[in-house]
Amino acid sequence: MAPYPPTRIDLRQRLLPPAWPQPGRPAHLLGTDNVGRDMLSRIIWGARISLAVGLSAALLGAVAGSVLGLCAGFFGGAVDAAISWLINVQLAFPFTLFAIFLLAVFGGGFLPVVGVLALATWVNFARIVRSQTLSLRAQDFVTAAHAVGVGAPRILRRYIFPAVLPSIVVVASFSAAQAILTEAALSFLGVGVDPTIPSWGAMLNLGRNYLQTAWWMATFPGIAIALTVLGANLMGDWLGTRLDPRAR
Repeated sequence: MAPYPPTRIDLRQRLLPPAWPQPGRPAHLLGTDNVGRDMLSRIIWGARISLAVGLSAALLGAVAGSVLGLCAGFFGGAVDAAISWLINVQLAFPFTLFAIFLLAVFGGGFLPVVGVLALATWVNFARIVRSQTLSLRAQDFVTAAHAVGVGAPRILRRYIFPAVLPSIVVVASFSAAQAILTEAALSFLGVGVDPTIPSWGAMLNLGRNYLQTAWWMATFPGIAIALTVLGANLMGDWLGTRLDPRAR
């Protein structure tokens, strides 16, 4: 879809405005940056990074948080106390500063950023799943399953997990939006993915130096981030309505 390679430099075409005002050119619909790279191409390629990071972090956070939430809510006692303590410790940290510290120590890149963002999202899943599991554990069908000798792993897998799955899906959509926004913030601060890879946050970081002379360098990546996060949040609202049995 990209009309040009996102890293192709052409200093003769540097800082061209979008196509509609003069002296913009139709060949560069959204203009060019400070070294002549096509903005539209870089925004299209940057979508791959943002979506991949957001979905991967949400998936890892969903797996880890759901497992911990199921264990905390179902087994209770010391298991619940230990996992709840982890949740409270995680919520006590200012996560952005913690993420900057981890990425500064271990280095940036795609996989480190995904891992750090997964640390931010698992808490949301764990809290929701734990609260619903606590409620489901007291239901009659769980008591009946215990009475006939069904083991805990099968009860969790067959009875409780399907009941909490709709909530996990809804939280995952909101967590993906949060991860996309956080990745853009980390890239803006210079500790995100590899700066040689086009990303919306890095484009914002570069564009802030040209706000007076080349407003499009920061405006269009910002619009891309806003529309993507808005779309993910709207999808979360829609999924919440569709998957809620009380709405049917």
